[in-house]
Amino acid sequence: MNLKTLDLNLLTALDALLREANVSRAALRIGLSQPATSHALQRLRDIFGDPLLVRTGVRMELTPRALALRAPLAQALDQVRGLFLPDDFNAARSERQFRLMMPDLAVELLMPPLMAKVTRLAPNVRIDVVPWRGPAIFHAEFARTIDLVISIGNAFKGFHRQLLYTDSDALAVRRGHPVGARLKRREAFLAARHVGVIIRGNAEDLIDTWLHSKGVERHISLVVPGYLEALHVAARTDLVAFVPRRLIAALSQQLGLVTVTPPLDPGIDEQFMFHPTRAQMDPGSIWLRRLMLETGRQLEQARRKLP
Repeated sequence: MNLKTLDLNLLTALDALLREANVSRAALRIGLSQPATSHALQRLRDIFGDPLLVRTGVRMELTPRALALRAPLAQALDQVRGLFLPDDFNAARSERQFRLMMPDLAVELLMPPLMAKVTRLAPNVRIDVVPWRGPAIFHAEFARTIDLVISIGNAFKGFHRQLLYTDSDALAVRRGHPVGARLKRREAFLAARHVGVIIRGNAEDLIDTWLHSKGVERHISLVVPGYLEALHVAARTDLVAFVPRRLIAALSQQLGLVTVTPPLDPGIDEQFMFHPTRAQMDPGSIWLRRLMLETGRQLEQARRKLP
């Protein structure tokens, strides 16, 4: 392929066709007429020597060659767009919209102090938070739609990882719980009725994964999808929630909760910040990451004050 003869606008058309698998929708996506998009598809078929889109019944489907092109094409277009990013980010004047994904406990702990900074420094910036959707969502197309992810876990392909803050786990019980003080003992802990938290993408509560490795089985009476739900239930029942200590401290006064040190200690939890590789040199992403890391450091500094 001689790049001098290649119309780079065809790559934008190809990206739309691969995303939509439909000529009409691809035309709308890139602002071209349907005949012009059909013509672009024919030129692309000639270039690649592959039909790219084939009709199956009433639908169009991508060929194997087209499927293989999706990820590298998305990455290449992101790199080209990066050439035209501004050299700086004027937070005070920016109206940029950032999209973050994180579980409920991260929203509770990080977003109030982070938004205080954003409101002061960038009053017209908007932050959209979407719920944690599990590790399976991490792919090239997702990386194009997200600015930051807060999560535990290993590194994900196409993302950079930085340690944000650490935490530990403790038991949350309502004030006046009949056996609250005795839950520090193993026998009382195992006899208690627990509320488990199974977040999206996990097969079981991470606490139970660790307990099973020690040959310990606790009595789960209720399973909920988030930590906040677990704490609200614990605050109004005699169920026990085994959750991150920071979250209990943040809501203990509001919900009437008491922190109890468990008889079995899972150790330190690490919460990470992930950002797409494509945004490594983006000034706006750099600005937001610095604010988030500063917020994480402040949590770390307050750690020794936790009960």
